[in-house]
Amino acid sequence: MSDRPDDPKNNRGKGFSRRDFLKTSAVTGAIAGAGPTVFTRNAWAEREAIGNYPVKGKAVTFGFNVPQTGAYADEGADELRAYKLAVKHLNNGGGMLETMAPNELTGQGVLGKKVEYVSGDTQTDPDAARTSARRMIERDKVIMWGGGSSSATAIAQQYLAQEMGVVYMCGLTHSNDTTGKDRRRYGFRHFFNAYMSGKALGPVLADAYGTDRRAYHLTADYTWGHTQYDSIKQFTEAEGWTTVNNIMTPLGSSDYSQFLTQVLNSDADVLVLNHYGQDMVNSLTQAVQFGMRDMQKNGKDMQIVVPLYSRLMAQGAGAENIDGVFGSTAWNWALEDEGSQAFTKTFEAEYGFPPSQAAQTCYVQTLLYADACERAGTFYPPEVIKALEDHRITGIGPGEAHYRKGDHQCFKDMLVVQGKGPAEKEGEYDLLKIYQQVPREDVTYPVDTFPGKLGPYRPA
Repeated sequence: MSDRPDDPKNNRGKGFSRRDFLKTSAVTGAIAGAGPTVFTRNAWAEREAIGNYPVKGKAVTFGFNVPQTGAYADEGADELRAYKLAVKHLNNGGGMLETMAPNELTGQGVLGKKVEYVSGDTQTDPDAARTSARRMIERDKVIMWGGGSSSATAIAQQYLAQEMGVVYMCGLTHSNDTTGKDRRRYGFRHFFNAYMSGKALGPVLADAYGTDRRAYHLTADYTWGHTQYDSIKQFTEAEGWTTVNNIMTPLGSSDYSQFLTQVLNSDADVLVLNHYGQDMVNSLTQAVQFGMRDMQKNGKDMQIVVPLYSRLMAQGAGAENIDGVFGSTAWNWALEDEGSQAFTKTFEAEYGFPPSQAAQTCYVQTLLYADACERAGTFYPPEVIKALEDHRITGIGPGEAHYRKGDHQCFKDMLVVQGKGPAEKEGEYDLLKIYQQVPREDVTYPVDTFPGKLGPYRPA
């Protein structure tokens, strides 16, 4: 049964509702007995309550669970700004609703219902994230939730999503495990991953710094850091680099001096910081204070690499510290494609400064979920999931994007960026130079590169 109101303005011939099916069946009696299998199956299935389906009343509630405290709080604040903007555009039009193609969104809510939202604090902690998400599901009756700036919290919430039968649109999560061994049918990731960063960065680093390099890694000690280290190691060693050592560092560290001392005492000539958010700001700033940007090792200038970059991190570390430092990012506000500019302009008009990559991915995830509901003609989770799988879309950033059906990883163009120094930047937020736009074809990999199973469409 379709959730779309009977109002003809809202039907627009996009979906084939159960009402439509019954009318058609009555006219074409010859086929009424057999009936198209797909519609018969869906109509039967939609009688089931899954998660918070069916949605009652004139409004539908989304949940936004972001880190409002902890090492990734800056990213969380920008995610929440983007979510509020997405809700505004879903209810009133504007932003990427003008550029997405194909697009079933009208700016009049979703399936005729006004979109409302609730928010929570993941605290950058998996247990806290699950508790907050469960509260949204059980108390606030969210039909979908999204957000997060930690792969550990994203993975924990994906398992909850599968258990509860409520779709979770991941926020900023970069671990290979999210759509690898921990992939779940009820979880979708728009953000890129560590494997893609390694594949894009390896050749760039070898071209810039040479193939005879010795790298020392400092790595955040949780799922994201682990897979980030594995992937950067894999793709730099493929270019001829040697990995001297790696130290796992606690998430949320403020003092990296003991780890940096060990780097100084080694023969490494490249420092790779597998840190994100405030952790990266602290470790990079202290590495610069240790004089690493001015050293020579093995007859070469010592270099620092930050595999996962963001404008917020660059802003926190400062232009002098990031000058010339390479990294990768999913998106940048300076991109000139129609979708990126539509989002950037509306975000700047709302908040007075440009959005981060965390904001962009959360905004897009919300719109893609809503569009899938419109195309499916229902909030029924299994049908919305099927509408998201392998759906191809443009106008949400450079090039075409799609969620691969086999692992729910989104494939799209990504960026290799380089920090701008004080003399090069033009304005407060002009901190990252787009060194290379990497086509999605160049970072796409076989679905069986990582083990994992999505699980069933209908949770047990």
